[in-house]
Amino acid sequence: MDKAKKTVMCHDRLGRLEKVAVEKLKWRPSVYGILFKGTKVLLSPQWDGYDFPGGGIMIYETVGEGLKREFWEETGLRVISGRLVWVENSFFTPSRSEGYWHTILMYYLVKQIGGKLSKDNFDEEEKKYAKLARWVEVRDVSRLKFYNPVDSPKLIREAYKIYKNK
Repeated sequence: MDKAKKTVMCHDRLGRLEKVAVEKLKWRPSVYGILFKGTKVLLSPQWDGYDFPGGGIMIYETVGEGLKREFWEETGLRVISGRLVWVENSFFTPSRSEGYWHTILMYYLVKQIGGKLSKDNFDEEEKKYAKLARWVEVRDVSRLKFYNPVDSPKLIREAYKIYKNK
């Protein structure tokens, strides 16, 4: 990293950019699960678009623990993590009140080992914008709006190839 760097460009969920002083950044690694069932992928409807089930890893959690907890909270399903498929870097602001984050987003294939789809474990913030997770045909993902900084349709297609070739 350029030690002389004093600012970074942070994006919000709509892709709007804002110049932010680096000393305002918080470190927030996050992890997401990609679950397939046949030709469908499980996605989390949020606002008027989608994201992958997952989120921030707590300071006391391992990556695997954070993945299992976040996936369960957002879907009601118990999973185990499989292969790491994608890693992305992002400077992000979820809202001005939550500040500015430098995050590393990790995406893993997961396997369901229990549970049923539910939104009973949403936190108070998630209840405002998230809906019950839903299964979406892989062939239809390029028509969806996603709220994350990755090329989600490409990520799903790449993960699906790995899933099919297990």
